[in-house]
Amino acid sequence: MTTSFQAPVLDEPAYDPTTGELELEERRSLRRVAGLSTELTDVTEVEYRQLRLERVVLVGVWTGGSIAEAENSLTELAALAETAGSQVLEGLIQRRSEIDPATFIGRGKVDELSAVVLSTGADTVICDGELSPSQLRNLEEQTKVKVVDRTALILDIFAQHAKSKEGKAQVELAQLQYLLPRLRGWGQTLSRQTGGSGRGGGAGGGVGLRGPGETKLETDRRRITQRISRLRREIKGMRVQRQTKRSRRSNSGVPAVAIAGYTNAGKSSLLNRLTQAGVLVEDALFATLDPTTRRASAEDGRVYTLSDTVGFVRHLPHQIVEAFRSTLEEVSYADLVVHVVDGAHPDPEGQVSAVREVLGEVGAEKINELLVINKVDAADEETILRLKRTWPGAVFVSARSGAGIDELHAAIADRLPRPAVDLRVLLPYDRGDLVARIHRTGQVLQTTYLDEGTELRVRVGEHLAADLESYRY
Repeated sequence: MTTSFQAPVLDEPAYDPTTGELELEERRSLRRVAGLSTELTDVTEVEYRQLRLERVVLVGVWTGGSIAEAENSLTELAALAETAGSQVLEGLIQRRSEIDPATFIGRGKVDELSAVVLSTGADTVICDGELSPSQLRNLEEQTKVKVVDRTALILDIFAQHAKSKEGKAQVELAQLQYLLPRLRGWGQTLSRQTGGSGRGGGAGGGVGLRGPGETKLETDRRRITQRISRLRREIKGMRVQRQTKRSRRSNSGVPAVAIAGYTNAGKSSLLNRLTQAGVLVEDALFATLDPTTRRASAEDGRVYTLSDTVGFVRHLPHQIVEAFRSTLEEVSYADLVVHVVDGAHPDPEGQVSAVREVLGEVGAEKINELLVINKVDAADEETILRLKRTWPGAVFVSARSGAGIDELHAAIADRLPRPAVDLRVLLPYDRGDLVARIHRTGQVLQTTYLDEGTELRVRVGEHLAADLESYRY
């Protein structure tokens, strides 16, 4: 039986080139359609988990902290599930002193979970944590539906959103590292493979080839290990290219500013507002995986670069941090980190802690940080006052309305590294290239036009000062 799907007719909004709407439309056209069947897919007789999430039940374990923190974590899991294309039907939280080593949740809660799955017609259970292979297997056997953990869910979202060659390679590496210890054989797939002897009914594979051989499981594990090694080599080569570009920017004397923050905090919207970059903006988690770098300038003419980075999340899988290390290292080489916080989120303090934890993992914890509280137009006044008391040095903005953007421009300019060498030079009129470099990377304190050329009193970096040495006046 075929079912037709008629999309509702909506009024077309005016196209805004600064919000990446063309890319957003392309991404939405690839969204999963609710109602398609969920199934386990066997490839070479070994289960490869192809996530096709539709109707899901969430389950979390509250082992510490407040109930509000546990509920916020489950709410975030629901947002992750919806970003992956699923429909959330129910959410369960169990209070325990520690995670159950066999089933993640207690035996009684497994029975309750099975009843909820049956009553709601769910086809998938998503656990708010990383499950061991045995926990995954036990839960699936008892609930009779597919079970997915938080790590696999995040990896699935990353796989949907990666676009560049580097991003796709990083996601595939993270997925394979997650999959490797979770490979499982089914039924006869554990039978040994042996070479043929050329005689029917022979037990061996000929001289030097007789023996148990490899299981299908071992074969696939070996192939995945080889693929992981190959991806690591490819990513290492891409890292060299990234480092080369980074060194060129460093040698040019142009300061680098990295925009970091929790996923869906509004980093891309802020980049668009500051530079008219036109990158994708979507109200979804991990909408940005591939970093975008744009030029911006301070009021005094100094040029700097602004880089958008992948968003962070609580308990970001270590496979993601490791695979995206070369991308995340962009933050550690920046002169300033603009840390964007969602002011309308129920727990902005928790977001800041999660982001700073990941920044510490990539060696960026000592970089000068500017806290920017975004979405102030969506937050209530009491929350704004509380956050101002918590972070008195933060800048409060709204990327959507433009409120506070001028203050943010000034705050960034104030924290940019200033050139260290003061010089007075006399540049011939045919050396306009040097004048342009001074304006781009340094500060012009005074300008006088003489018959011999342009007399400038400037403050520049060491590299440019060396090039200007012969023109000192």
